[in-house]
Amino acid sequence: MSYAGPEPDGFDEDYYRDGAPRRRFGGRPVLVTFAALVPTALAAWLVWQVVSGPGDSEPPKVLPAPGQSSTVSPSQDEKASSPAPSTSKESKSAASSSAPSKASKAPAKPAGGSGPLKGKLVVIDPGHNPGNFRHTTEINRSVNVGNGSKECDTTGTSTNAGYTEARFTLDVAKRMRAYLEQRGATVQLTQDGHRAWGPCVDERAEIGNKAKADAVVSVHADGSGEGNRGFHVILPASVRAGAADTTPIVKPSRDLGERIAGLYVKATGQAPSNYVGGGTGLDTRSDLGGLNLSKVPKVFIECGNMRDSQDVERLTSDAWRQKAAQGISEGIMSFLGG
Repeated sequence: MSYAGPEPDGFDEDYYRDGAPRRRFGGRPVLVTFAALVPTALAAWLVWQVVSGPGDSEPPKVLPAPGQSSTVSPSQDEKASSPAPSTSKESKSAASSSAPSKASKAPAKPAGGSGPLKGKLVVIDPGHNPGNFRHTTEINRSVNVGNGSKECDTTGTSTNAGYTEARFTLDVAKRMRAYLEQRGATVQLTQDGHRAWGPCVDERAEIGNKAKADAVVSVHADGSGEGNRGFHVILPASVRAGAADTTPIVKPSRDLGERIAGLYVKATGQAPSNYVGGGTGLDTRSDLGGLNLSKVPKVFIECGNMRDSQDVERLTSDAWRQKAAQGISEGIMSFLGG
């Protein structure tokens, strides 16, 4: 997804220490002296202090989850046979909104598995759909996102060699599902590759709402230019317009996003974005329907840039995608107290 959002909020460098955010102590005056140093110093501090992992040009080795070995077997790399999709995601549309399609039936609240996430329900939203490019009329229709209208969905981006964002996100989402289910969670995907296209962004939000999910994460990869690399987590801005009211979820969503960011760095060795978020790995936006219409804690994660050669080495690696799934999942677990 090519970045076109607002400027990021401020960020405290102590959030990433030991892979999880720490709480602030004291009042604002204590921090004033150091505030100007935080954005520029944090990215290097993250990689050195938290990661101590491989450089951008060297894909990291697979590491087991804390205290155990990973039991999810990575699939073989897929080669996309479809035409290269566009690089935009939820681009602005001036068209009037049409009625949203019906959301998938919500599952019953978790009966409870064994593990630290017993009783928790997580919704994973794999960005886009591999079949979207065959259904341009359907995905181009306009839907209302509270403070405006957006396209129902887009095709997403791809690597220069044609590996699509939609295939990447679905692969990572399925790995996350396996990881979280092994730890007792009930997991629902907004789409698992069986739909011909979609769902639209408003339906994606509604799936999490109807499920009364404890956490929702939308998985993406960006489509920026060569040299722009790294990940960033997108947080919901405060939006109150039409059907959108993010006021109750802004704070818990930020907590979820900060935990995912810290543990994603630790698991993957991927540095925060060098082109979005001022080195914090966090970005707040008010233009994404999937966030605006959510009633439960939700964030997006752009796992890397599919148009940068160094990031592509990672995004197209089975072993690295497993680490990406692990890092995101451990952030969710930290948020849920698992």
